[in-house]
Amino acid sequence: MSGVVVVAVFRAKPGRADEVLAGLRPVIEQTHGEAGCLTYALHRDNADPDRLVLVERWTSQVALESHFQQPYMAAVGELAGELLAEPPAIHFCTPLPQGDPVKGAL
Repeated sequence: MSGVVVVAVFRAKPGRADEVLAGLRPVIEQTHGEAGCLTYALHRDNADPDRLVLVERWTSQVALESHFQQPYMAAVGELAGELLAEPPAIHFCTPLPQGDPVKGAL
């Protein structure tokens, strides 16, 4: 398996997570149509409803870099400045499948 996995953790200002969700929705919908996007899935932390986790999987670094250049990605920066309590924590990862090849990788 090759590709790039990105995990982005967003912490909304108290009580503003639904606004963050609304702001991310069009970005997610457009990203799903990008070449090279394998997974782009948003999750809410069960212990902290103001923490959102975006798990992405891309075919290549080139595809990911193209994603960052899309015009709708500017909305994420605007959203961050207005609705997030802190800058997002973004982790760029290389898959290391272990065990069952289906269950051991995204």
